[in-house]
Amino acid sequence: MSAAAAGARIEIRGLTKHFGSFVAVDDLSFDVEPGRITGFLGPNGAGKTTTLRMLLGLVHQSSGTATIDGQRYVDLADPQGTVGAALEATNFHPGRSGRDHLRVLADAGRIPLSRVDELLELTGIPAAARKRAGEYSMGMRQRLGLAAALLGDPRVLVLDEPANGLDPEGIRWLRGFLRHLSREGKTILVSSHLLQEVEQTVDEVVIIANGRLVRAGRIGDLRGTPSALVRTSDPARLAGALRVADVTSTPGPDGALVADTADLRLVGDVALRAGLPIYGLEVQRADLEDLFFQLTEGTNRNEAAAAPTERDAVIGEEGANR
Repeated sequence: MSAAAAGARIEIRGLTKHFGSFVAVDDLSFDVEPGRITGFLGPNGAGKTTTLRMLLGLVHQSSGTATIDGQRYVDLADPQGTVGAALEATNFHPGRSGRDHLRVLADAGRIPLSRVDELLELTGIPAAARKRAGEYSMGMRQRLGLAAALLGDPRVLVLDEPANGLDPEGIRWLRGFLRHLSREGKTILVSSHLLQEVEQTVDEVVIIANGRLVRAGRIGDLRGTPSALVRTSDPARLAGALRVADVTSTPGPDGALVADTADLRLVGDVALRAGLPIYGLEVQRADLEDLFFQLTEGTNRNEAAAAPTERDAVIGEEGANR
C-alpha cells in the first residue's frame, strides 16, 4: 500500500461548542486511527452531527481542536483527496441524474470523469445512474452520497448515519464495503444513534451523551470478560466443585449458575467429576445494546427538546459561514 493510500489520524481534543446557552459538545476528546472503522455513537441530540461538522470546518468550535493528519480541515492542501464526507442523503439537485451529480463534483475537483462510472459500479447504482436523484429511494440516496464522498479517493471517510434507509441487504453490503476500505488502510468514522446498526461493522467505538464522552475503546472490550451460564440439578454443589477448580461463580437467572470462565469444557469436566447432570451450558457476554442504553440513559438531554435545537443551530451557523 502506498503512502498516498494510507489513512490519516483524526484527533479531537477538548472540543466544545456552545449555541447560546445550549452546549452541543462539551470538552470532547478522542482519536480515530487509520485502517480502523470507528463507530461514533450516541442518542439523537447527543452532539454527533455538530462534532462532525466542526471536524469538517462547517461549524466553528467554541474551544478545542479537531484535526486530520495534524491539520485543520481548512488548512489541508488537498481536502478532497484527504477527506470524503457524506453528512446528508439529500445534498443534491433533485432534477439532476445521479451520474450528472457526480460529474459536476468531479469537474469541480478536477477528477477524471472515468472515476464517476467506477464509483457508480462500486456503490451498486449503475442502473439508476440516468434516473433523476429526486426519484431515488433513501437507500439509493445513501449510496449516491457515499459515491460522492469517495470521488477523490480520500484517505479519510466520514459518514453520518449511512445505514439510514438501507434494507437488510443494503446494510450487509455497506458493512462489507466499509470493511474493504478499511483493509486498504483508510480511516473511517461512522456515526449512528443505534449500536445494533454498526455492531458487526466497527472495530472501535466512541460513545457520547449530552455532548460528553462516556466510553471509548474496542468493540469487543465493551462486552467485558465472558462467562459460562450453566444449568444443573444442584447449582450450590456445582459452585463448590468449581471453587475447588479455582473458578468463582454467582447465582444466575432462573436458578442457573454463572461461572467466571469461558472454558465450557472445564465447567463440563468439573460437573462430570461431581456427578452432576448439565441441562444447559453456554458462553455469556454482555448485550451491547443493553450496555449502550445503560451508558446513555439518564445522561442525555431530552431528545425532543434538544435535538431540534442542535440541528437548527448548526444549519443556521452553516448558512452564516457561506
